[in-house]
Amino acid sequence: MVLMTQVPVASRTARRRHDREIVALAVPAFGALVAEPLFVMADSAIVGHLGTAQLAGLGVASALLMTAVGVFVFLAYATTAAVARRVGAGDLRAAIRQGMDGIWLALLIGAAVIAVLLPTAPALMELFGASDTAAPYAITYLRISALGIPAMLVVLAATGVLRGLQDTKTPLYVAVGGFVANAALNAGLVYGAGLGIAGSAWGTVIAQFDMAAVYLYVVIRGARKHSASLRPDAAGIRACAQAGAPLLVRTLSLRAILMIATAVAARLGDAEMAAHQIILSLWSLLAFALDAIAIAGQAIIGRYLGAGDAQGAREACRRMVQWGIATGVVLGLLVMAARSLFLPLFSSDSVVQDAALPALLMVAVSQPICGIVFVLDGVLMGAGDGPYLAWAMLLTLAVFAPVALLVPALGGGLTALWGAMTLMMAIRMLTLWLRSRSGRWVVTGATR
Repeated sequence: MVLMTQVPVASRTARRRHDREIVALAVPAFGALVAEPLFVMADSAIVGHLGTAQLAGLGVASALLMTAVGVFVFLAYATTAAVARRVGAGDLRAAIRQGMDGIWLALLIGAAVIAVLLPTAPALMELFGASDTAAPYAITYLRISALGIPAMLVVLAATGVLRGLQDTKTPLYVAVGGFVANAALNAGLVYGAGLGIAGSAWGTVIAQFDMAAVYLYVVIRGARKHSASLRPDAAGIRACAQAGAPLLVRTLSLRAILMIATAVAARLGDAEMAAHQIILSLWSLLAFALDAIAIAGQAIIGRYLGAGDAQGAREACRRMVQWGIATGVVLGLLVMAARSLFLPLFSSDSVVQDAALPALLMVAVSQPICGIVFVLDGVLMGAGDGPYLAWAMLLTLAVFAPVALLVPALGGGLTALWGAMTLMMAIRMLTLWLRSRSGRWVVTGATR
């Protein structure tokens, strides 16, 4: 009888321990994730009062800039997993050294991106369809903002270091401080100094370098505390690049999926495209909540595997999947409950609202699937299982592309397109679930 009561108690204790870890890491991570898009929103709000051409130029340039930075998000993901493994193994010196390798890689990539963007800015604006009136402002904003890309990439890598060290609070504080500084600098330089859209770009660059400086201070302080070298190490930087390459493939495949979906929506008509933009914005916002759990998963799983605790990693995975499903259900219910309030915020056109409503309901229903996908994605990233994630996303892209492209050919509308998006998430869920069930991701040790 005693044994029968001890097992459930032990199980409940383990669940509570995992819950505390998930909440402690995921809640600050969610705050930091939400703060990031506020940079662009603040820039848009300030530049928008300069004129339509300036705002249009900002829109094109910022989209290109965010894409140029976003494809290198592996600097955060791969660094989180690698650092967390060494933390689990009890080697903080090696953990911080690993993080420094990621930061040096970020600087190298940043310099390369600047070298590409500065001379090609006019051609890129033409390629992205900037109008003759908006293009000069877009080129100005892009060329100045490109100077801040090394800082943006350092922020990504350093965020990964701190997440790997099980610290998501510092990135939240830095993100909030960066947002406030960015808004103040933009307002002062755009209107106070009369620099126009160039002032907005310089404000963002200064804010990004301020954020990078804070991160570097924290990381360097940790390096000195644990006697970790700050010098660039060619072998370590090469290892970071090799670990990040599969995640780069994964990210590019996901961005290709989103670009295909947008291109298909544009072919459906202006109302459908407007509705698609509204739904995609909401879908991205919902992703922040789920991605916060995934970030916690990266840090926790990496630590367990680094400590050689395979059973703890499996238990944490199961608990995080439960969190993902529950969060997805809650988000889906919120979307359905608030749909009549949400759509009028973005458009008063009844045609756009009518096009968006059934697709919005599909998004709501698919949230539990999204919850599983995001969590397992984070688990496998934390395990350093990048090659599998790359192949799985390429397979998903290969299935999604023809299905999505057939939507207008078969007379389908926006709801059919978001049905294809739901299919895409279902395929991702299947591939990730099969991998998690196989146990092949459970590789213990300080390195994979």
